[in-house]
Amino acid sequence: MLTPDGCIRQAAALPLRRGRVCLITSRNGKRWIIPKGWIDAGQTAGETALQEAWEEAGLTGALEREPIGSYVYEKEGQRYHVTVFVMKVTTVEQDWPERSFRERSWVSPVGFFDRIDEPGLEDVVRLTVLRHAEEHATAEA
Repeated sequence: MLTPDGCIRQAAALPLRRGRVCLITSRNGKRWIIPKGWIDAGQTAGETALQEAWEEAGLTGALEREPIGSYVYEKEGQRYHVTVFVMKVTTVEQDWPERSFRERSWVSPVGFFDRIDEPGLEDVVRLTVLRHAEEHATAEA
């Protein structure tokens, strides 16, 4: 699906659990990313985010009701508009559809920002990741 300005619509999950963020490798293994994918016709952005988290990272859980924001990036001459949802992870499976193509890593907020190299994504998630880590630390105290 396209946005009015011709961008391909995608949705992403920002998986959070116990003060950490789940990152996965891109299919070529060169970058760390969060699960994301194209929004198919008849599917909501939230449904896509949950589906991608399962297929790409083996995670299930619940999304926060509203997205935390969106960003635009370019790849191979195409522009993509990604809507990002926070996902509170409830289950982490050891086997999932794309396990043979991707690594999964749970990182601290500092580790997240050290590994992610997508400025738009960094801007969208910065406050959420830091807030989640702070809430987790408070809950443990």
